[in-house]
Amino acid sequence: MGPLAGIKVVELVGLAPAPFAATVLADYGADVIRVDRVKPGFDVPVFPRDPLSRSRRWIGVDTKSPTGRDIVLRLVDEADVLIEGYRPGVTERLGLGPDDCLERNPRLVYGRVTGWGQDGPLAQSAGHDINYIGLSGALEPIGRAGERPVPPLNLLADFGGGGMLLAMGVLAALVERSVSGRGQVIDASMVDGSALLTAGMHGLRNAGLFQRGRGSNMLDGGAPFYDTYETSDGKYMAVGAIEERFWAALTKVLEIDPASVADRLDPARWSAVREVLAAVIRTRTRDEWTARAEGTDACLTPVLDPSEAPKHPHNAARGSFVSLDGDMQPAPAPRFSRSALPEPTAPVEPRSSTYDVLTELGYVPEDIDRMRTEGVVA
Repeated sequence: MGPLAGIKVVELVGLAPAPFAATVLADYGADVIRVDRVKPGFDVPVFPRDPLSRSRRWIGVDTKSPTGRDIVLRLVDEADVLIEGYRPGVTERLGLGPDDCLERNPRLVYGRVTGWGQDGPLAQSAGHDINYIGLSGALEPIGRAGERPVPPLNLLADFGGGGMLLAMGVLAALVERSVSGRGQVIDASMVDGSALLTAGMHGLRNAGLFQRGRGSNMLDGGAPFYDTYETSDGKYMAVGAIEERFWAALTKVLEIDPASVADRLDPARWSAVREVLAAVIRTRTRDEWTARAEGTDACLTPVLDPSEAPKHPHNAARGSFVSLDGDMQPAPAPRFSRSALPEPTAPVEPRSSTYDVLTELGYVPEDIDRMRTEGVVA
């Protein structure tokens, strides 16, 4: 059933962070209903078979109409959680803001995720992941020395600092509600969240271990023992042999004379050590190095592309990926010892659950047909 079985979530349709948070909650067993527009908008694209749409029902409602707003509020009456990812003030103008919803359901956990937060000088500004991590200090350290910063996809702000922390905030608020009996509003800012993800880097900086500029430190590709190397077939291996015992295992797997890579912790030697590692790793294919490193503590692993990762024996053994209607995607995580997670279900057609959900809310077929004719629902 999952640890969130019995929890009802209303998701107001949006882009990556809010849908990701809703997906995490759905993966844990929550009953998620996505409220979409009657007609899809260009600013909220829908991708067929999108994992961020799995395991929930999907309805279409014109929330700008009084009748549509009433439908959403009737969903709120029975919900434990509402999630939205609009700019500050949007849901208030729709009559679906925190005050509107908590007045009807004081136990509601109202989760909001934005780039800049609900207040502050930039709160009403447009932006995307790259802008938020630029401001939080998370982007500048990522990249090769002497080159410009490299965006790490949209993983840090949209998914890690935004959607994941929103889901975590929702869970924390649900725990607190079990004591107080009251809901509350969660303000998840992607700037705040991506800044939090850099806590470890700030710790290294405070200790004087991350002071050499982008791409020149131990964990950003500057050190030869923590980097990627090309193989003879044009693929890559990841080296993460930081500790001495792992470094010793690596040199053994690579059949490198330890004397040729002496003083590898001295930054002045990093270039020379890197040349030795690169030359050796380039002599074999990725699969050959993977086989040689198997069963050792060399911290030498293949760099797999997204289509290869599900096929790796370790990922396959753990079921780290699942196939939904033939589409491979990451499985729910983490695992629970007692609350077995439900099998995720493939995304339904957009707005295809409208009739069933409205029926559950007490609307009769005549009302539903009339609202469909009037363009209130789809």
